[in-house]
Amino acid sequence: MIEKTVAELSSSLRRGDISSVELTQAYLDRINRYNSTLNAFITVCEESALTQAAQADAARANGQNSPLLGIPLAHKDIFCTSGIKTSCGSKMLHNFTAPYDATVVSRLSDSGAVMLGKTNMDEFAMGSSNETSYFGPVKNPWDTDRVPGGSSGGSAAAIAADLCAMATGTDTGGSIRQPAAFCGITGLKPSYGRISRWGMIAFASSLDQAGPICKSAEDAALMLNAMAGLDTKDSTCADVPVEDYTADLNNPLQGLRIGIPRQHFAEGLSPEVEQAVRGALDVYEKLGAQLIDIDLPNNHLSVSAYYVVAPAEASANLSRFDGVRYGYRCDNPVDLEDMYKRSRSEGFGEEVKRRIMVGAYALSAGFYDAYYRKAQKIRRLVKQDFNAAFQQVDIIIGPTSPHTAFNLGAKTDPVAMYLEDIYTIAVNLAGLPGMSVPVGLVNGLPIGMQLVASDFAESRLLNVAHQFQLNTDWHRLRATAFTEGR
Repeated sequence: MIEKTVAELSSSLRRGDISSVELTQAYLDRINRYNSTLNAFITVCEESALTQAAQADAARANGQNSPLLGIPLAHKDIFCTSGIKTSCGSKMLHNFTAPYDATVVSRLSDSGAVMLGKTNMDEFAMGSSNETSYFGPVKNPWDTDRVPGGSSGGSAAAIAADLCAMATGTDTGGSIRQPAAFCGITGLKPSYGRISRWGMIAFASSLDQAGPICKSAEDAALMLNAMAGLDTKDSTCADVPVEDYTADLNNPLQGLRIGIPRQHFAEGLSPEVEQAVRGALDVYEKLGAQLIDIDLPNNHLSVSAYYVVAPAEASANLSRFDGVRYGYRCDNPVDLEDMYKRSRSEGFGEEVKRRIMVGAYALSAGFYDAYYRKAQKIRRLVKQDFNAAFQQVDIIIGPTSPHTAFNLGAKTDPVAMYLEDIYTIAVNLAGLPGMSVPVGLVNGLPIGMQLVASDFAESRLLNVAHQFQLNTDWHRLRATAFTEGR
């Protein structure tokens, strides 16, 4: 039962084949069995989850029938959850209990979803491998010697190992899509402003976006229906009407124009990944789509611009963690200055401190124009490239990552790690919706394909992904080490 998609589980619950309590208990049993190996969860909420499941069963018995009612999910530990630890994968917040729910959390709770717990992540979402977490690295269910991707690696690993039916993630430079690719599942980064960021601990405020991580495009549509929409508590949330994202899933793809960016099939791309993505494009051609070569000429500048803009915003956002009001505070400070310095140096990990320093440097007098302002100009050029491309095509498709999941500890050079997001970062700079879906295996490891649409065109994105998944079964494959006991 637990290997089913959200849509399938919803049907089973509706028919009475299983209760939410039984389903929730099955996931909790798997968490208890496998989390010590995977390290996907930081916090497990067994008692409250079973209570919520019982409430969902009672609501269904009383005639309620929403799609997510009684479906167990996990939240990335970047979302504030009332009365439950919200650590952001950092020592700085290892003792922080949020006094309120993030909007994403409350909306999914209102939909009847059952929260199993909080998933592991790169510290303050800064990383591409889930190795920067204060709570230790997450292991990839396909090969526990490899990374699951980051920063939403805990959520991705939990889905891939069937520790939950669906999960939330956040994506600042690829942090939903890259882990989805490495773990063989589906991950959606919506348009910037589509989902409220209120109660989501900020990394880079102009780039961060919450989104669903799940098994299929249909599941992503169901989750997005619950998560999307204007929130007056978040000034960056877009006042754009929310569609029913399941309504267009079955639209035919005849005449669809797919853009193939030359820059995403150039040097550095693994031949096996390229072969898998081109095989997926062949499927689209058979479904009636037209393939068109396009250029994104400023794409190669994205990584450089991102690693100025994101650290600059991070240095400002993380200034609030000072040891005064909440979170970690050093022992026996001599004076206020000593408390500030030691709390921050002891509470933050190496990667976070590196980005704070880079960001503070880029924003400092004499360097602002040379770095930050120039990076923002490049960001505009990247957006213009996408705008020009969408004059010719309806959707853009390429690889999510240049290769499959790499070994734990393999990338010690920060720059090499930063280049992991070479295909995903431009989408965040432009604020566009992007998605990763599985398209194959190489040496027993999943390969992801990235789909990108124009602003607020999530329905088209989900339609294109869903039609591919109706005609392939890559999203049905499961990590073999975790298939027993289902």
